[in-house]
Amino acid sequence: MELIKTDIKDLFIIEPKIFYDDRGYFYESYNEKAFLELGLNYKFVQDNESKSTKGVLRGLHFQKTYQQAKCVRVIKGEVFDVAVDLRKYSITYGKYFGVILNEVNHRMFMIPRGFAHGFLVLSDEAIFSYKCDDFYHPNDEGGIIYNDPTINVKRPKIDSDIILSVKDKNHPTLHETGIKL
Repeated sequence: MELIKTDIKDLFIIEPKIFYDDRGYFYESYNEKAFLELGLNYKFVQDNESKSTKGVLRGLHFQKTYQQAKCVRVIKGEVFDVAVDLRKYSITYGKYFGVILNEVNHRMFMIPRGFAHGFLVLSDEAIFSYKCDDFYHPNDEGGIIYNDPTINVKRPKIDSDIILSVKDKNHPTLHETGIKL
């Protein structure tokens, strides 16, 4: 595995080594020893998976008290994945980093605690998988509106409408939340 740094401290893209042959491919999507060697000392306790259609936008979500580090990837399809730095003392507070994850590049996005997270589905459908280092606590959930003008996420254009849950349509802006994790 290769660790690719981003413009935001502690936020990484992980590129696995993929072995191709005439039968298809093989790669390790997680190996505790390899993660530790890369300096990624996480103990994952929960795996999640979602299936979404083109135009679905999930997020920006975070846990307030029971923060979660996440290692996210796409099993099928393609998404534009975003992490927003909400760490109180970070010089990149309120900044985001976005990356294309898909079934071809097999990249993973390692998002530490203290970030909001979301993604937009670019393909007809996408199966999205993520590992979390703490359990989900529904009463601890927070969110920021996807089109917050101060964060100003530049998402790829798609030829369909954006589809949001009622909850995601009604999140406040980062300024309105005043959140600093």
